Amino acid sequence: MADYADLFVSAADGLRLFARDYGPRTGTALAIVCLPGLARTSADFHELALSLSQDGKRSRRVLALDYRGRGRSEYDRDWRNYDVKVELADVLAVLTAASIEEAIFVGTSRGGLLTMALSAARPALLRGAVLNDIGPVIEGRGLARIRGYVGKLPAPADYGEAVDMLKKLMSAQFTALSEEEWRSWAEATWKEENGRLVTDYDPALARTLESIDLEAPLAPFWFLFEGLKRVPVLALRGANSDLLSAETFAAMGRAHRDLRRSSCRARAMRRCSRAAASSSRSNASSCASRAGLDGGGAYSASVSSTLRVLISAEAAHPAGAFRPVLCRMSSAACA
Repeated sequence: MADYADLFVSAADGLRLFARDYGPRTGTALAIVCLPGLARTSADFHELALSLSQDGKRSRRVLALDYRGRGRSEYDRDWRNYDVKVELADVLAVLTAASIEEAIFVGTSRGGLLTMALSAARPALLRGAVLNDIGPVIEGRGLARIRGYVGKLPAPADYGEAVDMLKKLMSAQFTALSEEEWRSWAEATWKEENGRLVTDYDPALARTLESIDLEAPLAPFWFLFEGLKRVPVLALRGANSDLLSAETFAAMGRAHRDLRRSSCRARAMRRCSRAAASSSRSNASSCASRAGLDGGGAYSASVSSTLRVLISAEAAHPAGAFRPVLCRMSSAACA
């Protein structure tokens, strides 16, 4: 039996969109909708989606999307449509086709921006949110790093060379990934096409970043973050993040009532897994593992179990509860 079903949906302009559809279509648990980073795909959420959808005690539907021009969604002939407003409409089209009327949204980087935008465009959809290494203020230094490689990566000869390429680009941000995790990240970044490896997104995506003036402060999105005040929110920040500053991370807590701050100091992955498995609200929020929280590739099994507990706990919190988590073993978001 396949881990997920393929879901294809036509956008308003006829472009074909793709999503991975995990778990039961009906059930009492809230659905989870996973939104990836700028040049990332639904593959980044595979381990998390499996963990959430196959929980025998509380299995739930999980939808992970490929934006237009990424993964298995159709590429747009006009790169100008790789825009948050267009992608927001695409997300709504997919949710309508999937008959999802409310859900908890997990957004990494670009996906977090879309989650905040959804709180304004369709507030009834959101029952909770997980913002993974993204906030209302985006740091220019991180955006400059992303602009430096999106659409500009050479074609590696094989996945071994792809891993080496990622390490050269990202090892300063991702300091604790295993070889298996680097390999998994590479396999979610490139795909095989006509006997060669190519990035799993439209290279024209790079053009959307060219016009941004990184010398000037980027416009903040606090007005969108305001829309999340009525729902439980979990914020995750990688310790080496250059997209979400520690200052913005702290300000997010001050702006959202009922602040509860927890931090995860360096510890063994097994300890994180044990804390997640014990599933009480207090220790669930205090521990997160190293690989998936920074958006840099596939979620590890321990990250999946930790986030599963975090999402379940946050879904049960009173509206407005905000719990920022700094995981020092985590790194930084990756587009």
